Amino acid sequence: MAYKDEQLSEEKVFKDPVHRYVHVRDRVIWDLIATPEFQRLRRIKQLGTTNLTFHGAEHSRFNHSLGVYEIVRRILYNFKDRPHWDNEERLLCLCAALLHDLGHGPFSHSFEKVFKLDHEHFTQEIIVGKTKVNEILERVEKGFSRKVADVIAKTYEDQLVVSLISSQIDADRMDYLQRDAYYTGVSYGHFDMERILRVMRPIEDQVVIKSTGMHAVEDYIMSRYQMYWQVYFHPVTRSAEVILSKILHRAKYLHESPDYTFKLEPTHFISLFEGDVMLDDYLKLDENIVQYYFQLWQEEEDEIIRDLCERFMNRRLFKYIEFNPNHQMKEWLKLTQLFEQAGIDPEYYLVVDSSSDLPYDFYRPGEEEERLPIHLQMPDGSLKELSRHSDIVESISGKKRTDHKLYFPMDKLKSLEDETMKQAILEILFGQGASKNVD
Repeated sequence: MAYKDEQLSEEKVFKDPVHRYVHVRDRVIWDLIATPEFQRLRRIKQLGTTNLTFHGAEHSRFNHSLGVYEIVRRILYNFKDRPHWDNEERLLCLCAALLHDLGHGPFSHSFEKVFKLDHEHFTQEIIVGKTKVNEILERVEKGFSRKVADVIAKTYEDQLVVSLISSQIDADRMDYLQRDAYYTGVSYGHFDMERILRVMRPIEDQVVIKSTGMHAVEDYIMSRYQMYWQVYFHPVTRSAEVILSKILHRAKYLHESPDYTFKLEPTHFISLFEGDVMLDDYLKLDENIVQYYFQLWQEEEDEIIRDLCERFMNRRLFKYIEFNPNHQMKEWLKLTQLFEQAGIDPEYYLVVDSSSDLPYDFYRPGEEEERLPIHLQMPDGSLKELSRHSDIVESISGKKRTDHKLYFPMDKLKSLEDETMKQAILEILFGQGASKNVD
């Protein structure tokens, strides 16, 4: 029997809190899960610093990747006898679903922004490079790893396959919304996935939804909208991300400074600092490694990195207020000047974060080429774009919402000895009489 068709002697299952069970029968999938590259995902949290806001959010990219695989497996079971679906693509879809997040680094998106990395690039590098994952995929057939990488890159010729992994209603989103809601303890991310899976239909280049399932999709869209604003953009989580990014910026600055020597050479970060990240170096990075350095850097000579690491490790986060520098430029410039005069470096301790800049998206038909709008399949077989048929979805479609917060260390401001300067800063931040009312 060819390797690509080989089945396990008995089905393996992973007990899962979201899907109850994740079922594995294909030898290829079982072997991929066992690779060091996939096992590394156990050491990468799905939600980065969110556990500092929602303490249950300790789940990993490993959990999520198995979940996406399981959803695709169920979708393909429903598709197997339908027109437009080629069952020869089944194993390709399962592999792409399982491996779609393989290239995520520690603290994912925060890490990417600081070092200008792209996790999808590394996912493809792991799949086609000299790795155990690549060995397994190439055993399926020569060039199979390239096909998997192309699906994840959204360049595979059969866009129906791509849409299962990356579209406005894909297996990736359906898993992370439910999984993140479960582990954060919120109710926003729940929706009737079983109903959505039943009404999914394959057509030539995408998955569409049978019109009778519109209300289940409306629920999914609203769940996603609420999760972004109540969980993913939570201001406390963003405070932790701000501190994390400033630690990494400061570490890079110190590495490049000829006058500074770390007590322990940050070996795992050097290729990142120098902008020349090799795949082997990247695969050695996980959140255990990063937090090991953060723990040690609490003892560094440099006061800024020492303080920032202590804040991150012990959850002494920055306070925040609503603040839009585009409309409050005068206040921004004055605050920057006052922080400098007070000896508090504004580069690290006065930070504006805008949620619209974060790498998550909303349901906005037409704004993103790689994410096609959701189409309903009407009784006569015609297609109708969802927001043109649903008043609920139409009400939130195409409306870009932004949120600006200004982050700063309240404890440092309170400890300023110059009362006049302290009062001036607090009044800009909180208004007149602030020093008497600020907690």
